[in-house]
Amino acid sequence: MSIHTDLRVTLKEAMKAKDEVRLRTVRSIMTACTNELVATSRTPQDELKDEEVLAVIKRLAKQRKESIVQYEAANRPELAEPEKAELAVLEAYLPTLMSQDQIRPIAEAVKAELGVTDKSKLGVLVGAVMKKLQGQADGGNVKAVVESLF
Repeated sequence: MSIHTDLRVTLKEAMKAKDEVRLRTVRSIMTACTNELVATSRTPQDELKDEEVLAVIKRLAKQRKESIVQYEAANRPELAEPEKAELAVLEAYLPTLMSQDQIRPIAEAVKAELGVTDKSKLGVLVGAVMKKLQGQADGGNVKAVVESLF
């Protein structure tokens, strides 16, 4: 079953269970998916591929993380709490990300493959590692690992 179909089922379950946080979050995912369909010149009745749905969910999760940081910086924990609850629901749909220990051997292999010897090619190396990992790792973790190689 595709993620898009799974979201529709989860929406119904959240309505029946009267789970407001999950309902609100799944509705926002479905809305973002519909917006993505319209933006890519498809009809709202179409379904996104799993990769596209994951990209939408990652974007929403990133927005929630940024909002949490901003609310906490402004000393507004009452606004950060709902964002944290929604982030927990979003993360349930995302695959687990690789740790820095898992990224290191891949980064070392790419470094050797590209022949990078100094920090001037850091951006190229980070980009190559990110392309190889294809979204399986957080960009911040990849950057930290690559910087530690020099």
